[in-house]
Amino acid sequence: MTNSTPENGGNIVTALTSINVLRIHMGRSVIGQERVIDRLIIGLLANGHLLLEGLPGLAKTRAVKSLAKNLAVGLSRIQFTPDLLPSDITGTEIYHVSGGREMLEFQPGPIFSNLVLGDEINRAPAKVQSALLEAMEERQVTVAGKTHKMEPLFMVLATQNPIEQEGTYPLPEAQMDRFLMHVRVDYPSPEDELEIIRLVRDEQADGRPEEPSLIAQEVVFSARKEIDRVHSSENLERYLVSLISATRYPEKYSEQLAQWIEVGASPRGSLALDKCSRVNAWLAGRDHVTPEDVRSVIHDCLRHRLILSYEANAEGITVDQVIDEIVKFVAVA
Repeated sequence: MTNSTPENGGNIVTALTSINVLRIHMGRSVIGQERVIDRLIIGLLANGHLLLEGLPGLAKTRAVKSLAKNLAVGLSRIQFTPDLLPSDITGTEIYHVSGGREMLEFQPGPIFSNLVLGDEINRAPAKVQSALLEAMEERQVTVAGKTHKMEPLFMVLATQNPIEQEGTYPLPEAQMDRFLMHVRVDYPSPEDELEIIRLVRDEQADGRPEEPSLIAQEVVFSARKEIDRVHSSENLERYLVSLISATRYPEKYSEQLAQWIEVGASPRGSLALDKCSRVNAWLAGRDHVTPEDVRSVIHDCLRHRLILSYEANAEGITVDQVIDEIVKFVAVA
C-alpha cells in the first residue's frame, strides 16, 4: 500500500491510515497480544529497537514475523546459541579468485536486513551480544577496516526467556539501555486462547493464507516525519524530565522509593519517553502530547533502565511497581 495523491486521481491514503491497516492485519494473525502489536508499531515509528521478554509460545516470534509479512521489508532471524561467533552476525570477508585475481570479498551477515529477529539473545556470550548491540547503536558494522552501513529502515527485535537462566548470559544493564523499550509478553485470556486454537486450525486446513498488500517503507518514513512535528508543551516536557529525575533522586519524593532504587534512568530514558509518547499521540490522531501518552509508555521505556536495590529484591518488589509509585508521586507541572 502506498500513498495516493489527487494528481493521479486516487483517494488520499494518509500514513496514519496505512499504519492502522498494518495494526489490523497484524491483529488477525496474533491473537490476544494487542499491546505487543502496539509496542512493535511504536518501536518501528520511533526508529528504535525492542527487547521482548516472555515465556515460550506466547507469539513473540509470530508477532515479529507478522510485522515483516505486512511491510515491504526484509526479515532475518538469528537463533542465539552459546557457540555463536560475532562474525556469524556481522558477516566476514571471504577469500576467492576472480579473473585470475585473488581477493577478499565481504559476505554480509544476517544483521544486514530491515528487521532482525534475535531469538533468545541471552543464550549468546557477551562478545556476540556486543557485536549486535554495536550495530544497533552505530547503525553500521566495521569488518577488516571497512565500514558497512545498515539499511535506512533497520530495527532489531530481540527476545529472551525470563525463566531458563542455566547456560545463559544475561544482558548487562548498560547494554540493555540501548533498547528503546523492554516489552513484557503475558499469557492470553481464555477467550483469546480459544481464538488462537481456531486460528491455527484454520491456517492448517486452508494451507497457505492469502498474502496481504504490503505497506511500503516510504509510509514509515512519512509517518516518522509527521511524528517529528507532534507538539510537546513545556509543561509536558518538565513533567517528563521530573519522572526521570525521580528515578535518580528518589529521596526527594519518598523514603521508600530511595530504599528501592539503586540506579536511575540515563538520558536515553528521557529520549525514549519523549519519542514514544509522541508516537503514541500520533497513533491516537493528535498533534500534541498529553500526560496520558507519557504514562502509557513509561513502563516499557524505563523497565530495563532501573536497577533495584537488594532490599527491593528481597521484598519481592518489581520494577513495574516502582514505576507505578513514581507516577503517583510526580505531578504534572
